[in-house]
Amino acid sequence: MVWLLLLCILFISQCGIILLLEFRSPTKAVAWLFISYCVPFLGFIIYYFVARNYRSRRTIRKKGTILFREVRSRLWSQAAVIQSADNMGNPEFQTQSRLFSLLSHLTENPITSCSEIEVLTDGEATYAAMLQALEQAQHHIHIQFYIFREDTIGRKFTDILIRKAQAGVKVRMMCDGLGSYHLKDRFVRELKEAGIEFYFFLPPFTSFIQREVNYRNHRKILVIDGEIGFIGGLNVGDDYLGHDPKLGYWRDTHLQVRGDTVYFLQIVFLEDWEFASGQRITDSIYFPVHQCAGSERALIVASGPDRNWNAIQEMCFSALAVAKRRICITTPYFIPDQSIYAALKTAAVSGVEVDIIIPKISDSQIVQYASLSYLEELMRVGVRVHQYAKGFVHAKIVIIDDLLASVGTANMDMRSFYSNFELSAVLFEQETIERLMDDFRRDLQESEKINYHEFIRRPRTQKTMETLSRMLSPLL
Repeated sequence: MVWLLLLCILFISQCGIILLLEFRSPTKAVAWLFISYCVPFLGFIIYYFVARNYRSRRTIRKKGTILFREVRSRLWSQAAVIQSADNMGNPEFQTQSRLFSLLSHLTENPITSCSEIEVLTDGEATYAAMLQALEQAQHHIHIQFYIFREDTIGRKFTDILIRKAQAGVKVRMMCDGLGSYHLKDRFVRELKEAGIEFYFFLPPFTSFIQREVNYRNHRKILVIDGEIGFIGGLNVGDDYLGHDPKLGYWRDTHLQVRGDTVYFLQIVFLEDWEFASGQRITDSIYFPVHQCAGSERALIVASGPDRNWNAIQEMCFSALAVAKRRICITTPYFIPDQSIYAALKTAAVSGVEVDIIIPKISDSQIVQYASLSYLEELMRVGVRVHQYAKGFVHAKIVIIDDLLASVGTANMDMRSFYSNFELSAVLFEQETIERLMDDFRRDLQESEKINYHEFIRRPRTQKTMETLSRMLSPLL
């Protein structure tokens, strides 16, 4: 009896510690308490090593954006910075001075007016554009992915990188330690022997011991000669070309950018590079002065534990809050926090047309169940939810009226908003927004709208799985 009493006291103490440390995030507290209840004591050990480490988060912030403040200062004078909502080239922004002010101060990157942006709709188009740009590299290649596979398309990338490095082009490559854990030592050694500098961002074992395993770098960046850049949802692997027999066709969106936008993709890469390698690179040659490549206005928003703000979440919430006519969202994982959830419901009740596309077939069953658990209440107030049926949709897109659109690496989930290193491009050009809308309309045609009355009659076993998965949703 004494041992049982001591175990009960220990368990209650562990629950109290979780509640104390997670008081700012009740949903996370519930998730960790649920895990501790399912696997007592072991759950608390997992919590200790995996959950947020507040001391390391402050350390990461301290090592973050201040390191490149002088570079950003130079870029602000070098780029065509938009200083007023009246200069956005969009009449709708003349009544959105608060939104403009928030976007201008949310990140250390400014809204610029000198970019040329091309929307790439799938892996085939994206990889073709990337490989062509890599072939043209003269000075440097900076490449960063969450996942990089040693398969057919991965080999094409690798061969070009090795050839360019041997020809004297400086190649720096970085992959997330957990996302690309499968990369063999032989592969990394091959890169380094060819002259490529390669680093893992927070390798799994090191990050586990240092209690930083929860911080994953989900960004996808490619910058070539400081002149051309790529950002979006695609990693490098054959499955992104639709070769996964389970998922089939892979629907994704990536952007090819030129002009001022490249400056700020470059600086995000170099900040991550310093974190992973310890090398601080601020030479002006990596930020070449360019002729205006186009007149498109754009903003690069970086978010993660190295920032003082959850910038992408703040951007999404603020944009949803000002929507007047339409909200269009495409996301592979739909696990919104309470503020995003409330903003979507409020918009729908206010008469805004809200359409959300999620996968019908998912690469994670538990995430799929968690996503479905959020739909019933949204559909009850008029939100239309569609399941992409042609294959697997992995694009991360938000479109608000004709006001703005966001394309990047962040899913509409709490992990992307609060834990991962993420990156989004906010676009303001009418032509680009309409191009994304064309893709969205085509995706709607290839999707099945969820019928609310049929959905509420789904089996009780599915509802139970959804409830259990939702309890874990803050950690997914």
